[in-house]
Amino acid sequence: MSTQRPTIVIVGGGAGGLALATQLGHKLGKKKHADIVLIDKNRNHIWKPLLHEVATGSLDADLDGVVYSAHAAKHHYRFILGEFTTLDTQQKQLILKPLLNESAQQILPQRHIHFDKLILAIGSVSNDFNTPGVAEHCFFLDSHTQAERFQHALLDNFTRIHQSNSTQHKPLNIAIVGGGATGVELSAELYHVTHLLKTYGLNNMTSDQLQISLIEAGPRILPALSERIANSAKRELLKLGVNVFENTKVRSASATAFKTHLETEIEADIKVWAAGVKAPDFIKELNVFELNANNQINVDSYLRSTQCDSIYAIGDCCSCTQTDGSIVPPRAQSAHQMALCVQQNLIAEIFGLPLKQFEYQDHGSLVNLSQFTAVGNLMGNLTKNSFFIEGKIARLMYVSLYRMHQRAIHGSLRTFILWLSEKMLKIVRPKMKLH
Repeated sequence: MSTQRPTIVIVGGGAGGLALATQLGHKLGKKKHADIVLIDKNRNHIWKPLLHEVATGSLDADLDGVVYSAHAAKHHYRFILGEFTTLDTQQKQLILKPLLNESAQQILPQRHIHFDKLILAIGSVSNDFNTPGVAEHCFFLDSHTQAERFQHALLDNFTRIHQSNSTQHKPLNIAIVGGGATGVELSAELYHVTHLLKTYGLNNMTSDQLQISLIEAGPRILPALSERIANSAKRELLKLGVNVFENTKVRSASATAFKTHLETEIEADIKVWAAGVKAPDFIKELNVFELNANNQINVDSYLRSTQCDSIYAIGDCCSCTQTDGSIVPPRAQSAHQMALCVQQNLIAEIFGLPLKQFEYQDHGSLVNLSQFTAVGNLMGNLTKNSFFIEGKIARLMYVSLYRMHQRAIHGSLRTFILWLSEKMLKIVRPKMKLH
């Protein structure tokens, strides 16, 4: 790298990208060793594992999100609002789309951003596997914008049932395709918010007026986790009243229902697709990277693109093969670990030190079933054994994961202040968003 101060550009301010920008800002940006730039198409950040809470109104993205521009000013990096469409590896530059406002009027023209090192942390989107009708009739939970669209539709239906003059209210049918963590957690959270509605006078909209169907194509829900965790989660969902369909493949979606491979229909007023993820399609259109079947960028053991040493990829958008031949799973903990490895390697490159190979450490998995309970397993650092946990302890551990994320992007003191302010705000703030 040249003696001139290098420009390190990070695209995507998710769990990995924002943590990386924060740490590089402190270690390189503050001391003027490098110019750190974060690019994202959104103005604020929400931790993706919490999107199901945004979707139900349990979490207000406007209050609980991180505003990139304000965060950048405190942590010694620059934030650029934009979305890139073209990548020139020879000239080492990104081309960003013209920036438009809500009325489609141009705020800024197309922009060219130079980089010496580029880190792609653009996350993933739902994979509908080209299933007919899904794109037209289903909600996705890939971003807080999509989650808020779902929440508005949910509120409209809550209002319809509550203010209906009929003594016989038609139940609200919600069908969720995908029995992974998102589908399972959303199912439980929906029942939780119906309990909260009584607090705000919506007495007619009770859990009895809610019918949730969770549809999984595989033999069991939570296929990426152990059978014990899956069985425990299923037991809790059935207790709440969720209809769990396993070994059920969806062939198409319409305005009123999902049609299965057995030609049966599962009726739904609201349909959610949470079955599988892939990297955004535009990655393929760049014609730069070696990709797998899910559009993920193949990387080497240092998390660099196999096609270009100056480009790293982290998180859900990359495909990293471990020494045992398995692929690093698309989880928030993976993104955080990758961000730390890339941080160390970028610093090493600047100061002429050897690079570090990435080694994924599985710390276990937790599934949050709202206020009701949580289930999961933790990995023992000494014995390497897996410890099954559930109930209040598991829920406490799940909450601590978010605190760890906050600590990575805010530091220990600010995280404690945030926790304290959240406790105080709960006294005066509504328990759910009703607008």
